[in-house]
Amino acid sequence: MKKAHCRIIDTYNDFLGYWMNARFKDVNRQIELWQTCYMKKYPELLAKQVKNYQEMNVDWQEIAKKIFPQMRTRFELMHKARNNILTACKPICAKASETLGLDFDMFFVVYVGIGCGAGWATKYNAQPAVLMGLESIAEEKWHKESKLEGLMSHEVGHLMHMKWRRQWKSFEKAAEEPLFRLYCEGFAQRCEHLILQKETWHMTQDETWLSWCSQHQEWLAKEFLARLKKGAPVNDFFGSWFNIKGKKQTGYYLGHSFIRELEKTHSLREIALFNLDKVRKLGLQYLESASNTTLNS
Repeated sequence: MKKAHCRIIDTYNDFLGYWMNARFKDVNRQIELWQTCYMKKYPELLAKQVKNYQEMNVDWQEIAKKIFPQMRTRFELMHKARNNILTACKPICAKASETLGLDFDMFFVVYVGIGCGAGWATKYNAQPAVLMGLESIAEEKWHKESKLEGLMSHEVGHLMHMKWRRQWKSFEKAAEEPLFRLYCEGFAQRCEHLILQKETWHMTQDETWLSWCSQHQEWLAKEFLARLKKGAPVNDFFGSWFNIKGKKQTGYYLGHSFIRELEKTHSLREIALFNLDKVRKLGLQYLESASNTTLNS
């Protein structure tokens, strides 16, 4: 089996050069210099972030105006996160190779962006890549090594899923559908646990998160079903800027439970290759069972 290698693209020193010049300027000038000085060196990285917001019909500069004023207070956490990422990248790749058979090369791209996510599984320079957004990591306070190991393993799980399905752009498009998102996030969360060989939950806010999700699993499934019926968004289950009853990212718990249920009758590789229709069918069956209801009730 081919041994996987990871290459680190660390843009942090270029960010520092920009920030030392921009940190005391007004926010509009900071954003302008971020684009024209720092991101100019990484045009693909800039284009991916701008496109991410365009696809949501959101003005990226308006988002940036909310993020840049926080840079000074989050600078220390970003610095710590960057150092911990550099330490953890290669060991995570090695563990993924040992436990899940990771057999392709990838990039880890360390950057300071405009809130597109702490981790982003995608392609960069035409190669599988995990983009690590230091500003989002600092916002979530995921700067410690244990949190970052979980986050990075989760994103490697997404890359493996995309690679096994031989999908990239179509995978990201399918993930806009609620049941497929539940499935793919659950799959990545299961990979996180398998790679690290323990039940890590990098998105936990506090010690009560996991027990709360467990105690409210039936309610979460029922709420997810209700939103499917109404055609309502499910962002509250996943987005870091949203929450349900004060708990963020409960969809990862629900999705993981879905994958664990599928593992009773299928291998992880089989689960990874389910077509969209099968994901929809099995996703509905799981949610109906978990919520003790039916979609038409």
